[in-house]
Order: sequence, then structure tokens, then C-alpha cells
Amino acid sequence: MSAFEFFFSFYGLLLGLSVAVIATGLATAIQHRKKIRIGWLTPILALFVGLDIASFWDSAWTNFRHLPFSYGLLIAGLAIALVYFIAASLVFPHDLDDGQSLDDHFWANKKVVLLLTVVANLVGCVVVVIASLGRENEMALISAYLTAMALYAVLVVPAAFARRSRLFATLIGLHVVIYLLIAAGSAALPATMMTGAYAETPASAPAAAP
Repeated sequence: MSAFEFFFSFYGLLLGLSVAVIATGLATAIQHRKKIRIGWLTPILALFVGLDIASFWDSAWTNFRHLPFSYGLLIAGLAIALVYFIAASLVFPHDLDDGQSLDDHFWANKKVVLLLTVVANLVGCVVVVIASLGRENEMALISAYLTAMALYAVLVVPAAFARRSRLFATLIGLHVVIYLLIAAGSAALPATMMTGAYAETPASAPAAAP
């Protein structure tokens, strides 16, 4: 096992736990669907957070492979993964009561969930930018990462503070569509495209910012 594989196994395990938390919450909600009102806001939030975690997972594989293993890199990965885990844990309520509407839980926790994903992406962007220093086309890569982070913030931050369901659905729905298009494109052209938030780059280059 290489040093990177050791780091990625640890990082991937933590991110995997975040996905498992979302899946468990969704399964529990479906199991109690006759007693509670699921609605559509919480599932959209869950879908976005799940895709965001997957994008970050992909970005780590793409951007960190050339880095030597270090304790600092391990701590940075731990911090990002923990923020994602907390965000994922807040998507669905831990206890469900008869007659409960998940919309109530959504409005009480949506802002925190989305702002935590912004924090995770900001930290990740800083790490990726540092990792790009000294690489070929350094400024072009850094510009791509920062542009991607700016677009992420433009969509997610207003959604975090949105008080209207349609505005939230429009902003986060657009982001979900972007993620799905990137996923479809990378699957259709795996030899020439790499996934990452908003970017499609040659396989020899890192993806855009997570």
C-alpha cells in the first residue's frame, strides 16, 4: 500500500460514513412514510449533500495523488470529513414522531447544513490551491479552482439563507444538475474527462476545486 493509498483509505472511510448517515436517514424516513410527511425539500437537500461529498471524494483522488503523505495532510482530510459528517447528520432528524413533517426539520437545519458544506469546500479549496503550487500551469489551475469555488458559493450561500422553497429548489436544483452533467460527461468520456465541481479537464490534469 502506497502512502497516498493509506491516506485515501482513511479519508474515504470518513466520507463514506457521511454518505451512510444520509442513506440511513432516508431509509428510516421511507420506513415511517405512513406516519410522517417526507415532502420534497429534505430529499433535495440529501441529494445535494450526497453528490457534494462524492465530488469532494473525486477531487481528493485527483488532486492529492502527487503529494507526499504527511500528518498535516491527514489532519486536513480529517477536518474536511468531520465537517461533512456533521452536515450529513443534520439532513434527517434522528427521532421521528407520528404526524411529523420533515419540512419543519428542514427549515430548522438547512442553513447550517449548507454553510457547513461551504466551509468544507473552502478548506478543501485552500488545500488544493496549496497542492497546485509549483505544478505545471500553476496559475491556470489555481484560477480554475478559485472560479469553481466562487460559482459554488454563488449558488449555495443564497440557498442557505433562502426563506422560500422555490428559491432554494432553484439554486440547489441547478447545482445538482451541474453535478449530474459532470458525472454523465465523465462516464461517457472517461479517457479525456475528470470529474470535479464545474470542470472537465484532461486526465493528466487535476480536476477543478471540490
